[in-house]
Amino acid sequence: MKFFDEAKIEVVAGKGGDGSASFRREKFVPRGGPDGGDGGRGGSIFAVADSNLNTLIDFRYTRIFRAKGGEDGRGRDQYGKGAEDIVLRMPVGTVIKDAESGTVIADLAADGDKALLVKGGKGGIGNLHFKTSVNRAPRQFTRGEEGEHRKLEMELRVLADVGLLGMPNAGKSTLIRAVSAARPKVADYPFTTLAPNLGVVRVDERRSFVMADIPGLIEGAAEGAGLGHQFLRHLQRTKILLHLVDIAPFDAATDPAKEVKAIAAELKKYDPGLMKKPRWLVMNKADLLDPAEAKKRAAAIVKKLRWTQPWFLVAAINGAGTRDLTFAVMEFLEAQRRKTPGARLDEDEAP
Repeated sequence: MKFFDEAKIEVVAGKGGDGSASFRREKFVPRGGPDGGDGGRGGSIFAVADSNLNTLIDFRYTRIFRAKGGEDGRGRDQYGKGAEDIVLRMPVGTVIKDAESGTVIADLAADGDKALLVKGGKGGIGNLHFKTSVNRAPRQFTRGEEGEHRKLEMELRVLADVGLLGMPNAGKSTLIRAVSAARPKVADYPFTTLAPNLGVVRVDERRSFVMADIPGLIEGAAEGAGLGHQFLRHLQRTKILLHLVDIAPFDAATDPAKEVKAIAAELKKYDPGLMKKPRWLVMNKADLLDPAEAKKRAAAIVKKLRWTQPWFLVAAINGAGTRDLTFAVMEFLEAQRRKTPGARLDEDEAP
């Protein structure tokens, strides 16, 4: 199934039914009073997060959703029936915005989260309610209210603990294949990855985390170069970023330290909050160099960047160094969970 992480839809709630102006007319009841009932409410439209979905493809072809209107009131004190609500199921992690104002209407961050998108109109009032001691035969009634109408923009932000970023061909897809059961496409040309890939990294039977691989980012993405910023939203929910660097580029003129700074600048342009996340440096493709030369290059890059956060030297193609990396990430995430009040701990973490 093709991955869709953006969609635009229009939602229209149902109109409320009109109230009724009716009078009781029965044999042997010469002074029958008003008996017009109220109209039924119009249908509302809700959004619900469903963990069984992972794409917004359902909204690619169906763009307009209309709820039915409520029934009109009738005589003999009969109220109109309210219309059924519509429930739109969306992937967990979907953010829904008003297309005109840009206001966030809902952030479906957990399975089962429910949000009202548009509210159905209220039903009108029948003449039954206008009867008073001085107005025995009221002919007043009210019309049903129109339902709300909105144009919405939806974007899916995948839920992952760890996000991979780096230049095209840095080895992000190879790394996620090495540490998880995910099988993204791998090839020797740029932009092999065209959509985010998720993989569950299991360090032992009871401990695991989710890793997200997003398409490569290049300098100038803010101006539309490469794939631009369209997938960076998927890093916003992560707790830690792994910045992959090709330590043995084919072009000798390529400076890995310069590439790290270029991507950091693009992150800052997109969302300064991403720069505040923990970001570890992962120098990949150590298998292409002698062990001593690989360590020497890694130390030179760290020194040139004045890197203060953790860094790792790995060879994703054969898994060398990835075990130490995944265990370090797991320990970091567990420490973060302990710091967060109410965070769920795995069974072997519980005190």
